[in-house]
Amino acid sequence: MAKVFVYDADENRMMSYNLNENDPMPYSYGSTLKVREFRGSSNAQVLWTTTRAMECWNLTRRRFGQGIPVGYAFKRIWEGGHGTTSQHYAGVSFDVGQRLSSAKRRELYNLARSLGVWGYVEPISMTPTWVHFDRRYGKPACGGSSGYPTVRRGSKSTYVLVLQDALNALGYGTQTLDGVFGRNTETALINFQRKTNLGADGICGCNTWKRLAGMVVGIGRTRTVIDR
Repeated sequence: MAKVFVYDADENRMMSYNLNENDPMPYSYGSTLKVREFRGSSNAQVLWTTTRAMECWNLTRRRFGQGIPVGYAFKRIWEGGHGTTSQHYAGVSFDVGQRLSSAKRRELYNLARSLGVWGYVEPISMTPTWVHFDRRYGKPACGGSSGYPTVRRGSKSTYVLVLQDALNALGYGTQTLDGVFGRNTETALINFQRKTNLGADGICGCNTWKRLAGMVVGIGRTRTVIDR
């Protein structure tokens, strides 16, 4: 059984579902993406994604017309396995096609690029045995086209879930894991910023994301992780 959060950016609404491993992911097309497939190698009991990521998956799967094997999709930031501000931790990134032939992978890559719905499709030269696409959202706090957006009190998103998850793993308890940036999350963030000699403004921007992610990625499950 897994708890799955789904963020709807159009309505700024966070939804949650309790699902079995073989249940389809919320908002996914038919049974083309099951919870266990989205989970991949993650051992966490709480997962998250967005309606937009699922809509992009649906269109890609329909147009491709056959199964798309998923190698890696979701990861909790303390589980690691990806870069410091990977979109996998935000639940909007997919590494797929590992069991397809090279010709089929190229077909899938070309399709993903032509659809124009994915925010980023990694060049095939960088992914020789898989296809990477993601539906990131928000303006990156550090500029450029990657990384996480600034979040502050009142924010609601899967990036807030990443922030809460990271703070909890490091022992700065937010009291909850819900994707809603409230008073407790702000207090935990200010405590982290003070401890790490950052400006203690309670806003998670470029410098705070860098410090936080650099400290938490891949440290493993700690006793203060919230996973329920």
